[in-house]
Amino acid sequence: MTKAKKIVASLCAAATLITAGSVGLAASAANSSTAKTTASAAGYNGTLPKYIFMFIGDGMSFPQTQITADYYSALADTNDNDILEAKTRLNFMNFPVVGSANTYDSSSFCPDSASTATSLSTGHKTYSGTINMDETFTVEYETIAEKLKDQLGYKIGIVSTVNLNHATPAAYYAHQASRNSYYEIGVEMVESDFDYFAGGALKKPTGNDKDQTSVYELAEQAGYNVITTYDEAEALKPEDGKSILIAENLADSDSMSYSNDRVKGEWTLSDYVEKGIEMLDNDTGFFMMVEGGKIDWACHANDAKSTISDTLALANSVSEALEFYKQHPDETLIIVTGDHETGGLTIGYAGTDYDTYLTNLKNQKLSYAKFDSDYVSKYKANSTSFEAVLRDVKKLFGLMTADDKDAESNPNLVLTEYEYNKLKAAYDKTMSGEKVESQEEYLLYGSYEPLTVTITHLLNNKSGVNFASYAHTGLPVAVYAKGAGSSLFNGYYDNTKIYDKLAALTGVK
Repeated sequence: MTKAKKIVASLCAAATLITAGSVGLAASAANSSTAKTTASAAGYNGTLPKYIFMFIGDGMSFPQTQITADYYSALADTNDNDILEAKTRLNFMNFPVVGSANTYDSSSFCPDSASTATSLSTGHKTYSGTINMDETFTVEYETIAEKLKDQLGYKIGIVSTVNLNHATPAAYYAHQASRNSYYEIGVEMVESDFDYFAGGALKKPTGNDKDQTSVYELAEQAGYNVITTYDEAEALKPEDGKSILIAENLADSDSMSYSNDRVKGEWTLSDYVEKGIEMLDNDTGFFMMVEGGKIDWACHANDAKSTISDTLALANSVSEALEFYKQHPDETLIIVTGDHETGGLTIGYAGTDYDTYLTNLKNQKLSYAKFDSDYVSKYKANSTSFEAVLRDVKKLFGLMTADDKDAESNPNLVLTEYEYNKLKAAYDKTMSGEKVESQEEYLLYGSYEPLTVTITHLLNNKSGVNFASYAHTGLPVAVYAKGAGSSLFNGYYDNTKIYDKLAALTGVK
């Protein structure tokens, strides 16, 4: 190339960069103008959010947050030095804006996570079990996360304590007629090109066909860092690029551990949120969806103590967002809500009238799932006697018989004859290995290990707590908001409006 041609080429390149920059600035200005117009039309004229945190407590409604606040308040009243994080209220319960959202879907007043998360992420109703598709399974809905990335150039993060291709996280990047299409959802996760994923392992990463390429391998081929140890996660830097972080210590169904089962050194939800903020922080903006997924699992199993522990874990992860908010108070929006309520949890039980004894729950040392894996499995293998099981029940849950040496000093934890007989019947059912078949047995045990669920039922009830279901219910959920645009989330509305409000604040089409 001659010197003259090089000069011409350089001038052309410079002109192209200037033009591209001008177009980018014009697009940015247009987006900002659109956002201001839509936000104003929605009733908000303040500073628009550039950094958005969307916290979803799966299965979390008013009962879950209230019992958590009440439990730690009750412990605080005992001056118990073992409680490190006792508060009379969870941090997000102090947010200046509180709304309430309906949760019904196209199938039921007791919806599932796929449809309700679809409503939150796209503003559309659909059938239970369906992710971001209409009722004909022919129309795909684009999510708020996809729009923010494609239209505004935001970085996107998805964090969950359960499997990353489970219904709620999937509802921010996938489009499937069935939430059970785990492999296809995993492929869509990779194709989303989102910047940061963290949490439990993928379900069926090779699908039902072992010859299919693993989703993890597809992710690496697409340029993702696939991280499986805490040391690797700790060392990860923003310049390393898009990443998928899988918890090193996996628990039931390859999810993260329940908070009350966590061992020293094990990363919590808040650790992954903190790392996510580090990886996503940029001048353009980011959106991070964070799911406390095991609140739902605990409520399905009617495990009140694990519900409380994981609700607090979600609040602790919100603390990371609040720290970021302090640095960017005029540009950050934090939303905390649930997708639906699970279990029909209530504070109050017929057997305790107007009284509650929430501090009884402190005696539970592990989740129902870990009790199943670490104890019940051995009881079956070793034909453990009921008397030996009762010793573990006292050690791990605090429940004891009337002739126990500590019975007099712990009257609220002593089993009545009625309760003792219920526990013995559940033990017999578990040890028999027979499936739950009759209606009566289902009402007692659901699909859970009879011994385990009976222990948690008894401890719940003696604490003045009760569950009405092993499934979801139709209760509305709370919506807590703080920061830029938060005033829009006040009031009583449908869950689809949460998407509408975010779309209005960001100006996405």
